[in-house]
This record gives sequence, structure tokens and C-alpha cells, in this order.
Amino acid sequence: MTTHGGNIYSISETLKIPERKIIDFSASINPLGVSKKIKAGLRKDLKYLINYPDPDCNRLRRHLSRHLGIPDNNIICGNGSTELIYLVVRGLRPERVLITAPTFSEYERAVKTSAFSADTTIRFLPLREEADFRIDTESFIESMQGCRMAFLCNPNNPAAQLLPRADITRIASAARDLKCFLVVDEAFIDFIPQESVVSEVPENPYLIVLRSMTKFHALSGLRLGFGILPAETAERLMALKEPWTVNSLAQRAGIIALKDRVYKKATFEYIRREKNFMEKGLKGLGIHFYPSTVNFYLLKHQRAEEIVPALRKKGILVRDCSNFRGLEKGFLRIAVKTHRDNALLIKELKRLL
Repeated sequence: MTTHGGNIYSISETLKIPERKIIDFSASINPLGVSKKIKAGLRKDLKYLINYPDPDCNRLRRHLSRHLGIPDNNIICGNGSTELIYLVVRGLRPERVLITAPTFSEYERAVKTSAFSADTTIRFLPLREEADFRIDTESFIESMQGCRMAFLCNPNNPAAQLLPRADITRIASAARDLKCFLVVDEAFIDFIPQESVVSEVPENPYLIVLRSMTKFHALSGLRLGFGILPAETAERLMALKEPWTVNSLAQRAGIIALKDRVYKKATFEYIRREKNFMEKGLKGLGIHFYPSTVNFYLLKHQRAEEIVPALRKKGILVRDCSNFRGLEKGFLRIAVKTHRDNALLIKELKRLL
């Protein structure tokens, strides 16, 4: 199984400390936690858990439709956006796939575990460190030649780089001409919502956009994501999708989250303030970090291999990025958390270095 951040459970067993005492910088989740409105709404809905959830997520899809300005027949909901990554690959059966490196590892795993023939191949597009691991638009379009599907994570994970909306639109237009499905994973786009390309989907039969509600809205434990797809593709994939993958509480939480403007405003203000604090602290320690448009940073330090286990012994988890394709040893990813946690991380890093 691919290693990800956020596995506080195995660390808890190893260190013999309660899960609640682990400070997890390896998972990039909103430091404000679940909003008060969602908590209150879910408490009211507990009495309805005796009923099966709506397998089609109709109420949630209607709310998403109004929120995004997209017809509801273009929307599929899933158990996090990761379920939809696997569904898209399984349903569209691409034989040649383009994936950047580094990026989210589940694209590669979805293709390999769903391979339908020995001819299934993955073309990797290396991202250059000297360009801060940014995706070059022309290189990506050129690499799509001969591919049936291409994955583009925007902002990219773990590099935290954003490809502007205009560039994604150009790539999507080229994908349509090449008859290559472009899957744009916007798991972190809620931190910069104006850069989303969801509005382009109804006009492009080869554009698929995946979104997550677990990052910005801190719903990781409930698992909630959705995809915006061409109507014909959405219908095709719904016929293959397992029923009841999105539970009742997750559907309710999604509806409440879409309306919670106070939480959104507070998040933007908090993240901006804490990113300033983190960047100042990292600079003071001489730790190189790459520009970030979201709530996490990719770091590089020659003593990264020492830092990870030393922090773990203190119950502080950071993401060792050495298992990302395209990254060597020496890279770490850290989330922006509460001020108290951020200050503690900087303090521990200072002690170590």
C-alpha cells in the first residue's frame, strides 16, 4: 500500500502515546478543524443513521450544482476524491497515461492496479527542481501526444505550485484536440478558488475535474469528494460506481460546508497569517522552502533524513518525500497548522539544527 501522510495510528502504537497527542504536519488539513456549523448539523442528524444514505447524493449534488453553476448531471460524489481517481481509470480504461513527477502517488497506483492489458503504459513528465517543480504548459501539451489520459494536480502535491487557470484552459483545449482525457485534480483549489476550471467542463468532452472537501473543510475522517465530468462520461461512470460510498453524515457535512462563508473567511485570514510566521521561521533556520500557493510547503535540507525520525520521537510527524517519484532524499513536506503547533515545530527544528 502506498505510504501517505496522516497515519497517526501506527505512530501511536509505536511510540505508545495517545493519538490525540500526536502533532501531524504530514497531512495538509485546515488547522481550524471542523466548523462549528458542521458539528451542530451532524449532531442533529445522528438520529437518521438508521437509514441508508442516498446512493446518488441527490441533495448534495443539487447544492453543488447551485454553488458551482454546473448542471447536477455533470457531478458525481465520492468517498473522497481518491475513490473517483480509481473510478475514472477503471471506467475509461486508458492504455497510455501521462503523469508528472513528482505528484500525488495515487494516479500511478490507480493505473497500475486497474491495468486492462499488458500494453498499458505510463509516461512520466519530470518536473525540474530549478523551476521549483512548476509544470511547464508547452511540455505538458507535447507529452500528451499519443496518450489517452493525463493527470494534472493543481495546485500540485507535494510541490504546492499552482498552474494559472489560463494555462490549464490551454492544456484542456489541446486535450480535446488530441482526444485525451485530462483529469485535473483540484484537491487544494479551495484555498485559491478563483483558479478552478470547473466552468470549462460542460463545453469540453475530454475535461474531468476532481475536487476534495477533506482538505479545506477538515473532513478527512468523513471522506468526501466530488467530480465534475462531461454528462455522458458521468453517466457512464455512475453505472460502474459502487453504491453507498458516501455516508449520510458526509453528505450533510458537504451541504453545510458550501454555505459556511464565515468559516471560509476565517480560514483565508488564518492561513495567510500562519504562512507568514512559518516562512519567517524557516528562513531564520536556513531551511529552503519552495513557493507555496496553499496550506503546505515542500522543504529541502541536507539533514532531512535525521530530522524526520528525530521529530517522530517527539510525537511530531512531517512527510518524508523521498518516496515521491521525481524527488531524491532531502525533501520534506509540512502542513500549516495552528499557531501553537507551528511555533513548536520551528522550536524543535531550531533545537535539532
